[in-house]
Amino acid sequence: MITAADIFAISNQKQFEKIALKVFRYQYENNLVYHEFCNHLKVDIHKVKSLVQIPFLPIQFFKSHAVVSNTNAIEETFTSSGTTGMITSKHLVTDASIYEESYRKGFSQFYGNIEDYVVLALLPSYLEREGSSLIYMVEDLIQLSNQPESGFYLHNHDELIKKLIELDQAGQNVILIGVTYALLDLIEKHPFQLQHTIIMETGGMKGKRKEMIREELHEQLCQGFGVSAIHSEYGMTELLSQAYSLGEGVFECPSWMQILIRDTEDALTYIKDGKTGGINVIDLANINSCSFIATQDLGKKNPNNSFEVLGRFDNSDIRGCNLMVL
Repeated sequence: MITAADIFAISNQKQFEKIALKVFRYQYENNLVYHEFCNHLKVDIHKVKSLVQIPFLPIQFFKSHAVVSNTNAIEETFTSSGTTGMITSKHLVTDASIYEESYRKGFSQFYGNIEDYVVLALLPSYLEREGSSLIYMVEDLIQLSNQPESGFYLHNHDELIKKLIELDQAGQNVILIGVTYALLDLIEKHPFQLQHTIIMETGGMKGKRKEMIREELHEQLCQGFGVSAIHSEYGMTELLSQAYSLGEGVFECPSWMQILIRDTEDALTYIKDGKTGGINVIDLANINSCSFIATQDLGKKNPNNSFEVLGRFDNSDIRGCNLMVL
């Protein structure tokens, strides 16, 4: 049996592949949805010896099925945001401590000790609904920062503007985590020149503004906050881990998470580094759901395993086996 300790102790590619293959076999045996999906593809699990031979479950299954790999009680149900009437994803989490360990260790890997930062969160569209895994994570990071100044802001922009200026002038390291449209609203109300603040956008206009290409968006945010780079977080309801970009939209994964880029015409083949395709994620922290997920994001991978997110498939672009109904 693979434990969380095994997953978070991964330090090299050989270990990653060995544990990923063990997780694959475990999930094939214990996850009914994934088992049927693999059988539908006629996968001989005894012949799966490398990462590229592992089947990736289309992310849409989290909208239509209970994707779980054990029979334990559900501790948390994380749900995706969606417009009224839209079917949303549900991630059934049977051990929330694994999620907590994943984002705490992931944050530490990229940013160091959380106690070195005041954590400010501008996440109105997430705060206004139930079941957000992002709110769960940020709430915990705020507590762990052990800074009385840390906290959430909803629509109280004037208060946040004042706080940001005060903290920055005092030389305090700050991370402002914000949904994209709310960050744009903030800089329209007040332009900044911040010296000690990291701006981290979580993506998404949530229907509040027109979508923008990353270069244009980050240029506006850099100018508006007076910073040289915009950080980003790549995560989703269906994953218990996050990749981070420290600028330029180039993401890196923690050691227990990797991505592969699949051919947009054939979901079962992979393409070379630098070419655009569909993003497949291996998230070993998803031990109790499914660790092998074919997302609807388009991206490209770099030779050093970093990656960029370039957009999303529209429904007419989705090909391969991922429209199968079990």
